[in-house]
Amino acid sequence: MSEEVVSKNFIELEIDKDLKEGVYDHVCTRFPPEPNGYLHIGHAKSIILNYGLAKKYNGEFHMRFDDTNPTKEKVEFVDSIKADIQWLGADWGEHLYFASNYFDKMYEVAVDLIKKGLAYVSDLTAEEMREYRGDFEKPGKNDPNRDRSIEENLQMFEDMKNGKFEDGSHTLRAKIDMASPNINMRDPILYRVAHMTHHNTGDKWCIYPMYDFAHPLEDAFEGITHSICTLEFEDHRPLYDWVVKSAGFANPPRQIEFAKMYLTNVVTGKRYIKKLVEDGIVDGWDDPRLVSIAALRRRGFTPESLRKFVELSGVSKANSSSDYAMLEYCIREDLKTSRSRVMAVLDPVKLVIDNYESDEVEWLDAPNNLENPELGSRQIPFGKELYIDREDFMIEPPKKYFRLYPGNEVRLMNAYFVTCTSYETDENGNVICIHCTYDPATKGGDAPDGRKVKGTIHWVAAKTALNAEVRLYENIVDEEKGVYNEDGSLNLNPNSLTVLKNCLVEPSLKDAKAYDSFQFVRQGFFCVDAKDSKEDALVFNRIVSLKSSFKLPTNN
Repeated sequence: MSEEVVSKNFIELEIDKDLKEGVYDHVCTRFPPEPNGYLHIGHAKSIILNYGLAKKYNGEFHMRFDDTNPTKEKVEFVDSIKADIQWLGADWGEHLYFASNYFDKMYEVAVDLIKKGLAYVSDLTAEEMREYRGDFEKPGKNDPNRDRSIEENLQMFEDMKNGKFEDGSHTLRAKIDMASPNINMRDPILYRVAHMTHHNTGDKWCIYPMYDFAHPLEDAFEGITHSICTLEFEDHRPLYDWVVKSAGFANPPRQIEFAKMYLTNVVTGKRYIKKLVEDGIVDGWDDPRLVSIAALRRRGFTPESLRKFVELSGVSKANSSSDYAMLEYCIREDLKTSRSRVMAVLDPVKLVIDNYESDEVEWLDAPNNLENPELGSRQIPFGKELYIDREDFMIEPPKKYFRLYPGNEVRLMNAYFVTCTSYETDENGNVICIHCTYDPATKGGDAPDGRKVKGTIHWVAAKTALNAEVRLYENIVDEEKGVYNEDGSLNLNPNSLTVLKNCLVEPSLKDAKAYDSFQFVRQGFFCVDAKDSKEDALVFNRIVSLKSSFKLPTNN
């Protein structure tokens, strides 16, 4: 019997190599977001990847907030990020950390670097520092403060900590190489003065570490073995390695970079989303037209569908874009056999069965999902007066129109055959009522004499139907014209949201709760809106339509 070939991505191959060579005896990964906004689908890839690696190698997964910049960080973002990660299924257990909890230890490392002659205090302005740094064409030149004595640097750094300097007046810089071809290594800033209240440490500190200094130390303090990050940090890796080596860590973490997840025709930039929120174009960071994790959840996407999407997108070193249609494919695949198929009428017109004698409600049996018998069946009410979708009736139909029109017989789903006998219109010629007769022998949707009908339409009973608002979403940007205009503004789609009032749904949805999802027959997959839906005023978001032209690549 031949052995099954297990395909591994390049990160897994590197981890295998490290474990085999004894570089590490275990695996510890982390997800370290800055709490300055809501997470989006690109972050989902990093969360799922880092957590998946820890789980695969029976290691540890850490959740850490890189909260080193108090100017942008909020507790609101901390809470939303926690909720998103838990929803995705990543369990950090007892390993929840904040970079700010390490500020004392980071300060000690900075003092140690000064004592080793590897860091110095500078009083260059930001503009002067840019001038001294040089560019890709020419090397930088040494800071005039670079040769301060260790004693003077120690005193000035302490003065920085004790609030004796104004914001922006002094920095602590690493002493590396101003001629380095990697600009990140040209004496980067390690600390800056910022008299700001921090969400976690309050007013204890008026100096804050820079990300490139804090981040590798956080990893090292926690015993992270593999710091998995995106490609834009590849040029920062030499600085990452310099920090942990200079700080004296004997077995420091290893940084490995992978390509970001880019999604076609979507808005992920925090600056743009913030503007959409502030301008009232969307109703918050969780507006279902966005691709923040909170927005995808509110729209009705599932953790399983996002994990499948990440899996199909793959892990590589080369930047590429995934089609939004593939994300839609993943949610369809997840929902099509796991959700009940119910009847909803989005543009109702009344249908009266003139020969239906009873005024009582008749209960009919309907399967919840023909592809999954395990979901069972439900009872749906039927009666003399029904509602159907307006598009399911035409006075003068074109050829190959198999739904209801004068003289034609169709099947009412899970009910009876009906034949249109007449219709009523208002003064503008709009159809307001359709009259039919039914065949009592066709209960359940089949005729005992074997006759066939070509059309089956859905319906709801007038007496028991529930009112609902239905929201139909399109991409928030115009896919034909691209995401951005020439001036850098967003090319917004004016039809990104259509709100349908006075829709009608079957009464089985009466107890539907936030995030519950269903397939509305012939309409698509829908989710109960978590923000606006109420028990007596249901609101449904369309997650995705029923069909797509997307095809999986043949090698998947």
